[in-house]
Amino acid sequence: MSFADLTLQLADAMPDLRGRLKANAPLSQITWFRVGGPAQILFTPADEADLSYFLQRLAADISVQVIGLGSNLLVRDGGIAGIVIRLGKGFGFIEPQEGPRLRVGTAVPDVKVARAAANAGMSGVAFYRGIPGGIGGALRMNAGAHGRETKDALVCARAVDRGGTIHELSNEDMGFTYRHNGVPTDWIFTEAVYAGTPGDPAEILQQMDEVAKYREAHQPIKERTGGSTFKNPPDLSAWKLIDEAGCRGLRVGGAMVSAKHCNFLINDNEATGEDIETLGETVRYRVKKKSGVTLNWEIKRLGLPLEGRPVGEDLVPENNEV
Repeated sequence: MSFADLTLQLADAMPDLRGRLKANAPLSQITWFRVGGPAQILFTPADEADLSYFLQRLAADISVQVIGLGSNLLVRDGGIAGIVIRLGKGFGFIEPQEGPRLRVGTAVPDVKVARAAANAGMSGVAFYRGIPGGIGGALRMNAGAHGRETKDALVCARAVDRGGTIHELSNEDMGFTYRHNGVPTDWIFTEAVYAGTPGDPAEILQQMDEVAKYREAHQPIKERTGGSTFKNPPDLSAWKLIDEAGCRGLRVGGAMVSAKHCNFLINDNEATGEDIETLGETVRYRVKKKSGVTLNWEIKRLGLPLEGRPVGEDLVPENNEV
């Protein structure tokens, strides 16, 4: 599937744009699942000012989606219409500050922030070693692991809204809740400041090693996956509900529920985006039937199905035979 090329139209409307525009950019090369159709236009801004300039001049009727490192993302097979924004090198900085604090761009992988904090003797963000993805996604999802969440370490953040206005946000302004925040969904995070307490670099690195060993032992980190698929319901574990519903190892096409950790879906054999989404919806159906609990997706699903194909709950056959 391909979309109309809007690059010349956009370039004419934005003569001072410094970032890169690419038409019909394949997103399967970006997402960790390695599935999905193209972005109609993939825009990589040069920096925050360039992003603001672009959004100020972008027609209001053109949709915008933001993706990060692609770790917590399922792109549907028909691709994403409109603009897909992916932050690049201009948002990849890490600057140690007194406090101890770190100022980081939102394109930086979480693990690099954890390492930078350790090198700076800053305790409190070692948990980021266990979270795949980048800082932009961590802010959006209030990412957490091993008893800590993004809200526990964040001081403030910056974001650009759909009209191109730049906002400064305190921790309180973020409105953090479990795997969520209260910032408008069309705001794009550009940088963040984290604070910790003074610590011994060697001890912090040891904590990170323990986190890494735990992940390797308990999660399918070497597979084509998107991380935890469903949010944990209050006082419950999603993986236990999935296991109790008999879904461990369940397959749909080339997609499979991980036998190692059944809150992970895997592209096991040239799966399509539809295979993975169908598998996830089948898991939700069976968990609801078994326990009465409705699982909510943690993985972000974007884009269109192939023409004539269903999405979401409509993917599960009425007899649930898959």
